[in-house]
Amino acid sequence: QTPKGSCLESVKVAIDTGYRHIDGAFVYYNEHEVGQAIREKIAEGKIKREDIFYCGKLWNTCHPPELVRPTLEKTLKILQLDYVDLYIIELPMAFKPGDAIYPKDENGKIIYHETDLCATWEAMEACKDAGLAKSIGVSNFNRRQLEMILNKPGLKYKPVSNQVECHPYFTQPKLLEFCRQHNIVIVGYSPLGTSRDETWVNVSSPPLLKDPVLNAIGKRYNKTAAQVALRFSVQRGVVVIPKSFNPQRIRENFQIFDFSLTEKEMKEIEALNKNVRYVELLM
Repeated sequence: QTPKGSCLESVKVAIDTGYRHIDGAFVYYNEHEVGQAIREKIAEGKIKREDIFYCGKLWNTCHPPELVRPTLEKTLKILQLDYVDLYIIELPMAFKPGDAIYPKDENGKIIYHETDLCATWEAMEACKDAGLAKSIGVSNFNRRQLEMILNKPGLKYKPVSNQVECHPYFTQPKLLEFCRQHNIVIVGYSPLGTSRDETWVNVSSPPLLKDPVLNAIGKRYNKTAAQVALRFSVQRGVVVIPKSFNPQRIRENFQIFDFSLTEKEMKEIEALNKNVRYVELLM
């Protein structure tokens, strides 16, 4: 959720800086701006379409198999692109299909919908076969939910990735190991912690970027705590998708390839794990 136009500018700054992986979603309501930024940069000759790796997401109200392809086609129409590089199931639970993004009953409770994740996955596979998505994956899936898909009779394509919250305070060691064994890439969202918005964030956990260990390590390399946190994730094989609309920080977040952390420093940061989520997904 961003002021009109700020997403367009941010994506252009990011592409100019060197970012190529753009993480989007229909429910961010800014895919039209992201698509415009990509198209403008292609027109400038700065990039080609195949240089960009765009991830789109299937929202909870669109799990019934017959809705999957039309939902992706709608996303492509908004982006004005022919395909997405990765399409993922955003959450493993379904909401009641319809126009409401968060369908609620008269008591303000979310209305859930019973669907079969394996059937949803088959519809995702069909989107890949149709060339609308180069790869397909999932998000916020635990081991049991991943196994349900991996063990599905007649599985055509396994998820290439699982996007989950992952950072020094929530390092996900067991899930990371399970995904490694199955060649599933972990994409870490909130790699810098999150905003302190109480409507969706557990603010009882201290802000990650104020952490003394991250700051002390940063001083050694003349880097910020944010750069250290991102470097930590990248070094352990986690893809990071830091979110920023500040041009200076967008550039800073990219400057993590000119240093590496020692094994001792990696262990010190691993020891910060509190096993606490910032994003509790209370719905």
